Amino acid sequence: MQRSLALLCTGFLGLCLASSFPSNINIGGLFPTESHEYEVFRFALSHHQDIPKLVPQVDMVKMGNSFSMTYACEYHLLLLGHLSLCDRLANLLAKHNSTVYLRRRHNILCSLTRLWYKSAKICSQFAKGVYAIIGVYDRKTVNMLMSFCGALHVCFVTPSFPIETSNQFVIQLRPELQDALVGVIEHYKWSKFVYIYSSDSGLTVLQKVLDTAAERNWLVTSVNVETMTEASFLKVFQDLDKRKEGQIIIDCELERLTSILKKIIELGKNVKSYHYILANLGFLDIDLTEFKKGEANVTGFQLVNYDDPNVSRIVHQWMDFDNKDPKVPKRGLKYTGALTYDGVKVMSTAFQNLRRQRIDISRRGNAGECLANPPAPWGQGIDIQRALQQVRIEGLTGHIQFNEKGRRTNYTVSVMELKPTGPKKVGYWNEDEKFVSTASFAPGSNGTNGFHNRTYIVTTILESPYVMLKKNHEQLVGNDKYEGYCVELAAEIAKHVGYQYKLKIVSDGKYGARDPETKMWNGMVGELVYGKADVAVAPLTITLVREEVIDFSKPFMSLGISIMIKKPTKSKPGVFSFLDPLAYEIWMCIVFAYIGVSVVLFLVSRFSPYEWHAEDYEESAEANPNQPSSSTGQTGQGGQNQPQQSPEQTNEFGIFNSLWFSLGAFMQQGCDISPRNALNVNVGIPLKGNMMSLSGRIVGGVWWFFTLIIISSYTANLAAFLTVERMVSPIESAEDLAKQTEIAYGTLDAGSTKEFFRRSKIAVFEKMWSYMKSADPSVFVKTTDEGVMRVRKSKGKYAYLLESTMNEYIEQRKPCDTMKVGGNLDSKGYGVATPKGSPLRIPVNLAVLKHNEQAVLDKLKNKWWYDKGECGSTDSGRKDKTSALSLSNVAGVFYILIGGLGLAMLVALVEFCYKSRTESRRMKVAVPPQAFHCTALEGSYTELQSYSLYSGHTQSINDAMRCSTLTRMSGNGSGGENGRIVAHDFPKAVQTLPCMSHTAAMGLGASGM
Repeated sequence: MQRSLALLCTGFLGLCLASSFPSNINIGGLFPTESHEYEVFRFALSHHQDIPKLVPQVDMVKMGNSFSMTYACEYHLLLLGHLSLCDRLANLLAKHNSTVYLRRRHNILCSLTRLWYKSAKICSQFAKGVYAIIGVYDRKTVNMLMSFCGALHVCFVTPSFPIETSNQFVIQLRPELQDALVGVIEHYKWSKFVYIYSSDSGLTVLQKVLDTAAERNWLVTSVNVETMTEASFLKVFQDLDKRKEGQIIIDCELERLTSILKKIIELGKNVKSYHYILANLGFLDIDLTEFKKGEANVTGFQLVNYDDPNVSRIVHQWMDFDNKDPKVPKRGLKYTGALTYDGVKVMSTAFQNLRRQRIDISRRGNAGECLANPPAPWGQGIDIQRALQQVRIEGLTGHIQFNEKGRRTNYTVSVMELKPTGPKKVGYWNEDEKFVSTASFAPGSNGTNGFHNRTYIVTTILESPYVMLKKNHEQLVGNDKYEGYCVELAAEIAKHVGYQYKLKIVSDGKYGARDPETKMWNGMVGELVYGKADVAVAPLTITLVREEVIDFSKPFMSLGISIMIKKPTKSKPGVFSFLDPLAYEIWMCIVFAYIGVSVVLFLVSRFSPYEWHAEDYEESAEANPNQPSSSTGQTGQGGQNQPQQSPEQTNEFGIFNSLWFSLGAFMQQGCDISPRNALNVNVGIPLKGNMMSLSGRIVGGVWWFFTLIIISSYTANLAAFLTVERMVSPIESAEDLAKQTEIAYGTLDAGSTKEFFRRSKIAVFEKMWSYMKSADPSVFVKTTDEGVMRVRKSKGKYAYLLESTMNEYIEQRKPCDTMKVGGNLDSKGYGVATPKGSPLRIPVNLAVLKHNEQAVLDKLKNKWWYDKGECGSTDSGRKDKTSALSLSNVAGVFYILIGGLGLAMLVALVEFCYKSRTESRRMKVAVPPQAFHCTALEGSYTELQSYSLYSGHTQSINDAMRCSTLTRMSGNGSGGENGRIVAHDFPKAVQTLPCMSHTAAMGLGASGM
């Protein structure tokens, strides 16, 4: 009986205590007017109607509001016992009446007014008897809220950014992000980046990043967006472009982050060359459509897992909550709203636990009143704080758990990346495992999956023969309007990779260069850098500065800078063009060599004893070469009563004969005198007209070798020089251009050729660049067509520097009046360009290599360069063109022949006249008969002996005498040379008589034999 009574009393006491726990719990709320968090707060309360029921006591806060009442700050400071501080501030400002101090006074008063306004709202909450408060704060009010909550022991549950505080009455729903951010930075191996932050959300994350950067030698450039103007914001990206960096971290709240991303899009920085990490837990709450179009690299964090069925169910309920107008779409549930929903759920769970634990949380007296002096803390606030920190639930933001400081723990954050198909989870971070990458790649994938799901923009430029408009392009649309080398190449690459594309002509008509002042890229490179195009298929030169901001494939065409000039007129062949195979200096050396050899031959013949011959001995040897002894004996017998005459010594190689011998050898025709073996003298058979000295043979031999080489070289070059039409070019190389100023020269503006000369350190090219940049008028042209027209209209006074491939193409096009001179100034190549990090880079590169190996690229070049040429064969581009010989090529030879024949006739006429005059003078002189008779008798015996030796028959003296008679009878005979009778009119029988004089006999012998 007693035990039953005790149990009844205990139950009654418990019922009394339970009944003392309030059934309605007043929950305070501090939210900005018309905020997303307030709407979700209302939605969450509608879902938590269990006992104890949460009753909202909400005060709407205007975060940026200010009042003109300057005494408001004094009231707030009075509440906290800081009136002396306000007095000191007022006194300090009163001493200075300057504008600067007045402005500072206004700013300070406005800040204090906002604090007073916030504190008044908090006091209003306490006056309504709330047990806990849920709401948001900013940087300017967070410290004041911490002071109230700490002083009055009232818990403040907030979805706002986490802060470093020792106040245990602040329950922070948002997880800390600094460790996850550092893990992602380490994953991407960043060592240089820009950190853009807003001080509104605190500096906790920035401090953690800077501390880690100091430990690991990272180079971090921090930028505060609150102090940033439009110009400074632009300068940040200009500096990034200058340093070739594009790694940026943005740490801001959603509203400010959205405005920053809009500015980035306006600057065209939403492209692949930049990588952004958004230090925000609502990656899916951000509109990244433009960044997706620009294929920018964006990484962020996601707290709410929308793939969870429970989360999806609540999100659908939220979309239908309080939607009075079906035509107005409901905003999605942001991560801050999800945190607010979880905050209400945490408070509901905590009070339910307190009710089950029968803990008295009733308020007594003035405990918790902010207007009390001094403020009295609420004793039950500790119990509520403990109950809140002990909550363990699964909410919209994952696992919810707090540590002893009221901060989230044991949470997981998803790491997201913006892919071409949209945001995708690539990993996660938690306190135990840190960063874990979950990105998976299909084995054997070539990265082309999904290319067919979109149409890629292929930028190019109108440049013949790469891209040209068809003749009927007005009737065509899309890619069909264009034709050319790059048009077909783009089609081949797209076919190999497997994507659809659209050709787009670059708007400014430029290839791409960076402005030295604005540091912005123009042309096709700019469209790739700023995400306006996906691929560039054009004659775009691979250079270092371009490779730093975009990616190139392997070269699909090799080339170099060349010189284009107007084709000069063909030089008319000269009269003596047959002399062109050898230079003027060689001809002069040949003339001097000819004279020198002739003189040496003459001297050698004079000094050598083997070149002198006895004339009489030679004559007798010629008369009877087989009987030298008998001839000598007969002569000795017949000449016993006559004095012996010494033979006359002669030398065949006089100066004129030496010249004649050298000329005959040079002409490879020979002459009547030539070298013979000098040793024949020893056997007594020296031959007239033959060189018999060894020294003479040496001279003749080296001269023959010399003429062999000279004539062979001349003959080899003669055919080429006579059958090639040559053009007289004013310049032949870049050195020729640099040496002169008469011919102007320039390049394409905003192109790789201009950049080559600007950066070159070679003396010749530096000199050319100095001339080009200072030339007036400007030598730079906007388009290649303009440069070609300037060459054609300049009448040879302008040279255009351009790629060799384009030079060769234009040379094959009408009016065929340009030509390429000299070799290439450098070596480079054209490549297909893609933005940095594009998934198309590897497939496009493989396509170019495949087409190169299969000779597709060569076929395309032959098709558009030579098969469609308009200037003849492929060799017509050369400045030397082979053709048939014409009369003008060999006219000089005929002139020399005619001149030689005329000169011979003239010399013959002079000789005839001279001889006739000499003979006429001799005929006028009377010759005594006795002298003639004696002369004839004196030589009769000797002549007879000579004749007998010659004929082999013995003649009688009577015949000689009869000859003398006949001679005297022929008084009308003509006189001979040297006073001898010239018997040209005698009959043949008479001419062979031995009575003929020695000279006449020799003449007859020479002529008759």
